[in-house]
Amino acid sequence: MAKKDSEKKPVEETEAKGGKKKLLVIALVAVLAVAGAAYFFLFAGSGEAAAEEPVAGEVLPLESIAVNLAGGGYLKVGIALQLTEAAAGGGHGGAAVDGSKALDMVIATYSQAQPGDVTGARDALKTALEQKIVEAYTEDGAEMVMGVYLTEYVTQ
Repeated sequence: MAKKDSEKKPVEETEAKGGKKKLLVIALVAVLAVAGAAYFFLFAGSGEAAAEEPVAGEVLPLESIAVNLAGGGYLKVGIALQLTEAAAGGGHGGAAVDGSKALDMVIATYSQAQPGDVTGARDALKTALEQKIVEAYTEDGAEMVMGVYLTEYVTQ
């Protein structure tokens, strides 16, 4: 009988140690999950709140221009710039927004396009143009232009 009692003790100790390990792993996972959630709610949201969206100001229509397309033909395009409130007040430089840079970017963007692209990929070309213009009219991290509208779009 002494053998049977000694055989049972190691088995019970092994089961007890295995149960403690499982409990320790579960507790560690729970603590990590709580710490991750706390970080997400406390710190991740604060970075987004610091970056404010620009507030829309007035719309500046520019004259229509004709652009020769790369594959032949031409495109007559007119745009209007959606200015921010910062630009409407004269901007950081004290001068109103000049549309010359925007018109230059229209020519550069559309003169490289094929006639099929102008009709088939119109939205993609507009998105690329808008990104270029917004980047060009950003001063000291403040956007002066927040959008571009196509006011005229005629191909031949």
